[in-house]
Amino acid sequence: MTNHGPPRPHRLGVVIMVFALLASCSVISPERPHGPVELATLKVAVTRAIDTAPLRLAVKREMFERSGLTVTLVEQPSQRRSLKALWSDTVDVAFTGNVTVLKEVANGADVRIQSEAYIAGPDTMGLVTLPGSGYDGPTAKVAPRIAVDTLGGLGTLTTRSRMATEGIDPDAIQFTAMPFGAMMDALRRGEIDAAWLTEPDISRAQQEFGARIMTDTARGAMLDFPMSSYVTTGKAATKHPTTFAVFREVLTKAQQLAADPTEVRDVLASFSFLDKTAATLVALGTFPTSVNAVRLQRVADLMHDCGLVRKRIDVSSLVPNSATRGG
Repeated sequence: MTNHGPPRPHRLGVVIMVFALLASCSVISPERPHGPVELATLKVAVTRAIDTAPLRLAVKREMFERSGLTVTLVEQPSQRRSLKALWSDTVDVAFTGNVTVLKEVANGADVRIQSEAYIAGPDTMGLVTLPGSGYDGPTAKVAPRIAVDTLGGLGTLTTRSRMATEGIDPDAIQFTAMPFGAMMDALRRGEIDAAWLTEPDISRAQQEFGARIMTDTARGAMLDFPMSSYVTTGKAATKHPTTFAVFREVLTKAQQLAADPTEVRDVLASFSFLDKTAATLVALGTFPTSVNAVRLQRVADLMHDCGLVRKRIDVSSLVPNSATRGG
């Protein structure tokens, strides 16, 4: 005879446990294999650099939301402004160039590199000239006048390295800092011999001004050079470890998607100055899927060897332990 009486105590306990487990699925699930994030929303400072394409793809597809995190992009005109927004607590994460942020570290900034963004590929950065300039190759001038986006930055570092390889004295180069538009005007007036640009500005200069790459600076010692990363302050990294772990995990998935050039070119047209047709012609580097301290140490060592920083920087101290594996 079936017993229809009240549930026994041990059965009641099982029922309670089942309900508790079901309730916990709202916090920890296959989509969210982690505990609650400390910050529900992350503000990330970005520029229009091609390096940010995977992050923009992740935001567009709401990949962060599925892991319990909302990411808001805060557009900045330059990498330096991106870092300034981080120092002032206007944003939680900043996209910036590795040379730029490591110079800040050399000056005492407390930084954690949460994720690498971009590695240079052929023709992704170089010295461009306009037709009729007469500057047809690196050795055409002994003391060339070259415009860069910022003095002492990646443009200076890569140009010096490339020109030294060609037999030009790096100390003879006359560097001038100016924005993209001013570079094109200065080239037309003959005030500079070449301008150091990265993609998508190289493609823009080719499309709008008929520019050509005089020499590719992503060669030699600069081959596969780690260009940029996403960084936080050390204080924030310590205070919000789960939040930034989730940020890294989702961004890694987006960087993996970016291995398909079509994905990058499609999103590039949405935030660059290029239309969809021009975006298909942009030279692409690679989007690393982890933070590699050994790879980044190469940047710090080159900066030290070239005199951009006085003391050698130990990059391993800037990388979260859980983010050091992979390639």
